[in-house]
Amino acid sequence: MQVVFERQDLVRFGHCDPAGIVYFPRYFEMLNALIEDWFTEGLGVNFAEFTGTRRMGIPTVHLTTHFKQVSRVGDRLTQRIAIQKLGHSSLVLNTVFEASDGVRVSFEHVVVCTSLETHRPIPFPPDLRSALERAIGASHA
Repeated sequence: MQVVFERQDLVRFGHCDPAGIVYFPRYFEMLNALIEDWFTEGLGVNFAEFTGTRRMGIPTVHLTTHFKQVSRVGDRLTQRIAIQKLGHSSLVLNTVFEASDGVRVSFEHVVVCTSLETHRPIPFPPDLRSALERAIGASHA
């Protein structure tokens, strides 16, 4: 997997269910937060401006998830994003959350650039496309 963005995240009490493990919908919240941070920190495209001022979105249109092992409060998860395919207005991403003992959850997801006015797909804007292409190029170096 050619990683284009990586960070560490801490599993918190609020992520967990009464059994003391991450409640599965919380992984999707963590995934969404990771994508937002990747845009701002990794791609240099401020996510708040992208959605607010520029009125563009990047919704998930397809998501396959594999839950491999449980995560508990205090676990440190390394979160990694890899670009599988860059299209005209869509991205196929492979993302994993793992700890020292292996992968906890993996995602294959398709996101699409959309207008928040029409909710229709639009081409990636030039600054975002350039940032994505740079990220792909850097991951192959």
